[in-house]
Amino acid sequence: MASGIFSLLDDVAALMDDVAAMSKIATKKTAGILGDDLAVNAEKAMGFVSDREIPVIWAITKGSFVNKLIILPVVFILNALYPPAIIVILVIGGLYLAYEGAEKIFEFFVPHPKEQETEQITEVTPEQVIAFEKTKISSAIRTDFILSLEIVIIAIGTVTEAPFIKQLLVVTIVALIATVGVYGIVALMVRMDDAGYKLIKKGTDKSKLLVSFGSILVKSLPIIIRLLAVLGTLALLLVAGGIFAHHIDFFHHMLTSLPATLKEFIVGLGVGFVILLFVLAFQKIKNLVTS
Repeated sequence: MASGIFSLLDDVAALMDDVAAMSKIATKKTAGILGDDLAVNAEKAMGFVSDREIPVIWAITKGSFVNKLIILPVVFILNALYPPAIIVILVIGGLYLAYEGAEKIFEFFVPHPKEQETEQITEVTPEQVIAFEKTKISSAIRTDFILSLEIVIIAIGTVTEAPFIKQLLVVTIVALIATVGVYGIVALMVRMDDAGYKLIKKGTDKSKLLVSFGSILVKSLPIIIRLLAVLGTLALLLVAGGIFAHHIDFFHHMLTSLPATLKEFIVGLGVGFVILLFVLAFQKIKNLVTS
């Protein structure tokens, strides 16, 4: 009896060693997408009043967990029954990412009329704040779904030869890292200014070092927010372009002389603006019909 228990523990230990080694490889393979996930979602999770930042991030984090609960079983089932379906879903998601990235660039150069009207409003009602939060949270969760889908697919691709139980454990670990790691870092980033103010207050008349470090944290946050806005947009286009270049032959054989990153950006941007033009044309026709 005792020998059976020890034998079982040895098997479990061997299994976890294998899973740990495979998880390390899978995490390395998905590191680029995890970085893009961080840039995109950090940008989406910022821009709220101080006391609403953590609740908003928590709402997005819960949505990310739900995404993983949906994606993991669906991807495993499709991978077993009809793998091409995963690529179709991934490409559809890439279209959304490309559109969102192109729309951000378009609105930077051509501000949306609603944005211009919002700038003229001096008072914001609680209802408007709640509506703004819901919109940002929904957008972040949709984007997280697509990025999570690619992370899970890449992770599965690294363990295709392993038994099912090892595949399941490795992909689940990578999915958890993608949620806990990314949104944990985002939460730390959005609280930088509060931490800085506390250090300044604590260090006043006691430690110039604390005051200096606190000032750096406070002054760095606006710069980081602006930087993340740029990096988040680039990440959307790069991930979308990477999906198209890897899974659509037409784009795979296009611009082969260019570096892969530049090619993916151009492809993502081009597809995004084509979709954006269709959306703008549809909106214009809709406005003409309803007016």
